[in-house]
Amino acid sequence: MFPLPIILFIGLYPVDKQVVRYALPVAIIGLLFTVYHCLLFFGVIPESLQPCSQGVSCKDANMVLFDFLPIPLLSLASFSAITILLLIIRTRTDK
Repeated sequence: MFPLPIILFIGLYPVDKQVVRYALPVAIIGLLFTVYHCLLFFGVIPESLQPCSQGVSCKDANMVLFDFLPIPLLSLASFSAITILLLIIRTRTDK
């Protein structure tokens, strides 16, 4: 997530319509990681395949905001929105 604001900000000045070429792969890779993290958090992936054996667990109570909003779900929403918006921009600039 952290490289995306830098890449998109650099694309603003001067306005570079090709910034989508650099930002879209980063957003898609982040989306894949966050889908995997959501599958871990919601227990779809079995515990034997979980890499979270040391440190903070992927299913820990610290991964939930306000007692109902999982951080992996917020990440999924943000990466999905960024990817969809970049795809819309790409289709509009290809014309």
